[in-house]
Amino acid sequence: MRPNTSPVALRQARQHLLDSGQCPSGLVDERLARSWSRSLAAGLVPTGRPQGIDHPSSGTLRQVLASNPELLAHSRPVMEYLFEQVRHSQSVVVLADRRGMLMHTLGDPHFVDKAERVALTSGASWHEAHRGTNAIGTALAEGCAVEVHGGEHYLERNGFLTCAASPILSATGDLLGILDISGDYRNGHAHTLGLVSTAARMIENRLLAATCKRNIRLHLHSAPEGIGSVAEGIVAVSGDGWIVGANRMALAQLGLRAGDVGATLLERVVDARLDDLLAHHRRRPQQPQAVRVLGGALLFAQVQVDAAAWAAAPARASAAAMPAQDALAQLDTGDARWRAAADKARRVVAKPIAVLVQGESGVGKEVFARALHASGPRRDAPFVAINCAAIPEQLIESELFGHVAGAFTGARKEGHLGRLREAQGGTLFLDEIGDMPLALQTRLLRVLQERSVTPVGASKAVPVDFALICATHQQLLQAAELGRFRQDLYYRINGLTVQLPALRERSDFVPLAQRLLADLATEQGLGFDVQMAPDLLTRLAAYAWPGNLRQLATVLRTACAMLAEGEDTLGWEHMPDDLVQALTTAPAPATAQNEPAASPAPLNLQQLSRTAIDQALQAARGNMSQAARQLGISRQTLYRKLGAHTPQ
Repeated sequence: MRPNTSPVALRQARQHLLDSGQCPSGLVDERLARSWSRSLAAGLVPTGRPQGIDHPSSGTLRQVLASNPELLAHSRPVMEYLFEQVRHSQSVVVLADRRGMLMHTLGDPHFVDKAERVALTSGASWHEAHRGTNAIGTALAEGCAVEVHGGEHYLERNGFLTCAASPILSATGDLLGILDISGDYRNGHAHTLGLVSTAARMIENRLLAATCKRNIRLHLHSAPEGIGSVAEGIVAVSGDGWIVGANRMALAQLGLRAGDVGATLLERVVDARLDDLLAHHRRRPQQPQAVRVLGGALLFAQVQVDAAAWAAAPARASAAAMPAQDALAQLDTGDARWRAAADKARRVVAKPIAVLVQGESGVGKEVFARALHASGPRRDAPFVAINCAAIPEQLIESELFGHVAGAFTGARKEGHLGRLREAQGGTLFLDEIGDMPLALQTRLLRVLQERSVTPVGASKAVPVDFALICATHQQLLQAAELGRFRQDLYYRINGLTVQLPALRERSDFVPLAQRLLADLATEQGLGFDVQMAPDLLTRLAAYAWPGNLRQLATVLRTACAMLAEGEDTLGWEHMPDDLVQALTTAPAPATAQNEPAASPAPLNLQQLSRTAIDQALQAARGNMSQAARQLGISRQTLYRKLGAHTPQ
């Protein structure tokens, strides 16, 4: 048995939490204290029953199962193997989805009856908000493997359990689900957490190999004999050398984070070119080759290439080998988080999966949605955008669903098609869907379920076919849990959620601003490239931008209009007074972490230009024509600037 918090300390901590609303420091583990506090905030009572529905409808469970086919397919064999290791120990092996709903269980017959009494069975939710502290829900909340033993469970009715759970992550670091072993607390074992964590890694590796079969894969270990074991790192690489997937071990080996996937060239982390690795693999396919992490350790790499990936492997330097630039790629100016969101959305654009775009006001959610539509197979059909917060509540029903002639006082004589039917064959974009009235949410849910619309005043439904993209700046899951948004509608529109970063969080301010300036120069017919004074650009890049891209575009549009004849550089005199005051009263941007703001390193125009060019070339993956378009200059000008920056 592993050492646990004493029952006396648990009782004292629990009583202190109920009396004061806070866990006392020192009595229980910090992770457990955080979980108990979340459970209390969710309105749960330790001696009470769980919140939510123990057993949702079979239709809801079928929908969850249908949404996770690959996770289920690759988890089941591992779960069967795992169950063989814990058979006869009064345990159950559980797979939950990324929201905590149990999808598949394998249980010891002697323990199943006990487990079912607390709804430890398929279809039940073990999210912390519903069950309090438990291994599945707490692993979801903490994003790491956890063990919860006996009285550490928030609800006393679950105190007979000992549970160990580990997250299952995708090749890009997204949470897919939770693997758990739960059993009788009297039979808990110190190695259970390690066992379930290893099994979760096995599932992750199987999923990575399946989802990245069209990519080149590098299997990494510090010893050649370790390749092929569960401890190996696996990296998926595109034909042009970008890391597009990795398991957790590979991220640790290469010194990367999940956010670096999709934004890092392999050659920037190891001292080997992809072409050389492939050439070695062709000559000696079974022999691992030594590579060194730049600034780090020596690893052995084994290349694996499926037949479908060979076509994409060669000719990275050739422009013909560059992937076609879709509308999303044309918006990409180099920020890793924005690119990761675009890559995820691009993968589902041709599938019947609703996309939910989240982000602060002004980050470009509608622009993103339009580009996603233009990047998919419905690009030639209508894109219909509806701002749910801008339509008067008394008109929104007829505006969305249409009406027949004479349906109500003031109705159009010829009737009205409705925006939903206007999107037939194309894409429906519902902006600020969190502001849709609850009554209309019910009707929208019916449309999405039945794929048909009944206009106001009509007796027959009309079939509809459209892709759905929704956007909001609100936290819809919290709104759903508080009853302000229908939970079933939330799960219907949340096939894939992508989060667009705020402007202050983006790493590509310079090329992004240059692209906006190029667009504005064309829009205003200036006929020349507009630049920014370097000190102004430095301050703008450090500004918080509460209005995000919308605010930046407005500032630049006004500034361009303020240019006098013969001027081509934006300076402080072209900025609005309120922004000048905000920029000049804010602390000067520091040049490095922990360096005093009073002595920033000077940034001259040449350095800023070099930075913009480097970021644009990285975003364009070396494609000179695309980089020039992002910078708003001609390719010849780009070559000239590169020559000017070359050291003599």
